[in-house]
Amino acid sequence: MPATVPNPSRAASTHPLLAYDGAGAIAAYRGSRPVTAARLLADILVMAEEMPDRGHVLNACSDRYDFAVTICAAIVRRQVTLLPPSTTPPMIDAMRAFAPDAYFVSDDPHASLDLPRMQLPEARDREPPSFDVPRIAADQLAALVFTSGSTGEPRPHPKLWGDLVLDAGLEATRLAIGPGHTILGTVPPQHMYGFESTVLLPLLSGAALTAERLYLPASIDAAVNAAPAPRTMFITPFHLRAWLEGGEAARIETLVSATAPLSAALAREAEERTGARLFEIYGCTEAGQVATRRTAQTAEWHAFDGMRLWTENGQAMVAGGHVAQPTALMDVIEVVGDGSHFLLHGRTADLVNIAGKRNSLGYLDHQLLSIAGVTDAAFYLPDDEEPDGVTRLMAFVVAPTLDAATILASLRGRVDPAFLPRPLVLVDRLPRAISGKLPREQLRLLAQAHRRTDK
Repeated sequence: MPATVPNPSRAASTHPLLAYDGAGAIAAYRGSRPVTAARLLADILVMAEEMPDRGHVLNACSDRYDFAVTICAAIVRRQVTLLPPSTTPPMIDAMRAFAPDAYFVSDDPHASLDLPRMQLPEARDREPPSFDVPRIAADQLAALVFTSGSTGEPRPHPKLWGDLVLDAGLEATRLAIGPGHTILGTVPPQHMYGFESTVLLPLLSGAALTAERLYLPASIDAAVNAAPAPRTMFITPFHLRAWLEGGEAARIETLVSATAPLSAALAREAEERTGARLFEIYGCTEAGQVATRRTAQTAEWHAFDGMRLWTENGQAMVAGGHVAQPTALMDVIEVVGDGSHFLLHGRTADLVNIAGKRNSLGYLDHQLLSIAGVTDAAFYLPDDEEPDGVTRLMAFVVAPTLDAATILASLRGRVDPAFLPRPLVLVDRLPRAISGKLPREQLRLLAQAHRRTDK
């Protein structure tokens, strides 16, 4: 492991729960209504008082303000927040087995999970007599963020309060975000990217979070136009593409993309159409955010201050900053120079070998999405082999104005014939999660459905 730059704030024994300058600072916007830091703190303390005496809470709030109040209240009560990748019945069964004392909180009155439920407290007008922000021990376990793992069983990744504070601080420094800035987002707060960037970043930098999770192009435009500048919107490539195709995109100061690779062409278009600086974040649930790049300008990633990357026997590793222990990365990385810069060549799990030729599913997806008229697309590598012993790629494509033959003809000029999909299936939409990601299990179900109807 190469030497890393020590971060003196790691040694701090406590960190404040909120980083606002005073009681009257604007901490959030709920629609057009500003919420002061004093009001936010009051809501947190009321929630903490009413929480049941249990050790784990599943935060299912979709409103970002409700999510922030709930997770901060849990931290005050020293309760660990569970953030699973979904709330399907099998996942909830796994959460209950992992934490038998778990209960859940949701702002959806119709939400029904097989766990005890706590109702959100009713709104109150009182504010605390003094703006006395709690300080939280750096080594307190604040959250467990789960990934599905290679076996499909959820795997917990612990997040200590001190590391989360470091994480948000590094991001705030890199993106030059602080008091007076407004944070918007299309990604849910339960996702690691959304948790770090649309909840922790504003709370711990003094910026203002916005409660709504944006999705449709019109709602994005309306929210951007209503938010006080300077504004930063955290978005995914899927939502970014849909927003730009939805009409005249609103002007904004900064865009940040993550969860999937972003093409340089889409990044350049976004900057030209919105006037924004566009950053892309590289990270993962295990390590949190690791690096950024200006995608329209360079393919090279720049690690956050104090973080270094290296390889051990072909395995990419990262440590430093908020990553206390060397952590494996599930990507193919080419380290540049001293380890503070690198090139990304795709996910390890995305690499495919067809007839002795190698490629990545991410690259193939990019080629499909580059065809005019294709609005969404994904390649899929089935687990089973064909009778001739060769596994053939499939592709699912959303292209309302094109037929499969036209798409394949365009694709032949872009990829080796070995990687042409057999078959290419046209669909009305792809079953993306609310984060914009496309779970492999959903592609497997699409493939099964196609095989049944094709017989």
